[in-house]
Amino acid sequence: MNRFIQLMLLILVLGIQQGYGQLKTFQFEQLDSLQHENQRLVAVFIHTDWCKYCAAMENTTFTNKKVAALLNDKYYFIDLNAEEKRNIEIGGHIFSYKPSGNNTGIHELAEQLGTVDNKVSYPTLCFLNARNEIVFQYNQFMSASDLTHVLNKLSDSNR
Repeated sequence: MNRFIQLMLLILVLGIQQGYGQLKTFQFEQLDSLQHENQRLVAVFIHTDWCKYCAAMENTTFTNKKVAALLNDKYYFIDLNAEEKRNIEIGGHIFSYKPSGNNTGIHELAEQLGTVDNKVSYPTLCFLNARNEIVFQYNQFMSASDLTHVLNKLSDSNR
């Protein structure tokens, strides 16, 4: 019976450790109530379905346990598809999808948050303070080690 209990505890511990790399994601519509409870920086990952560098970040950078732990502990993480068709309301303003041709277009919010040097490229990471002001943007692939460095610097400067 002791071996059975030990085996069950081992399975439980391994299951908890594997699940820890899970990234908690939030919606823009949740930010007001979340910031009211606990103010944090907001990390917005702006991407498209067709972007290979975006997929690479999703499959490597954001699955890294250190990155996931930092984002979960110190940030509200939002995953924003730049071609999202639903309306998103923030602070009383509604952002919509803007078609630009047959099956092409960009969401206004992705354009607002993802424009760097007058252009939008993917992937883009945009960090907002509790007042939804942009404090940092980066519009290229970012490795887990580079993102860990940025997350630590931003959280230290936001104290």
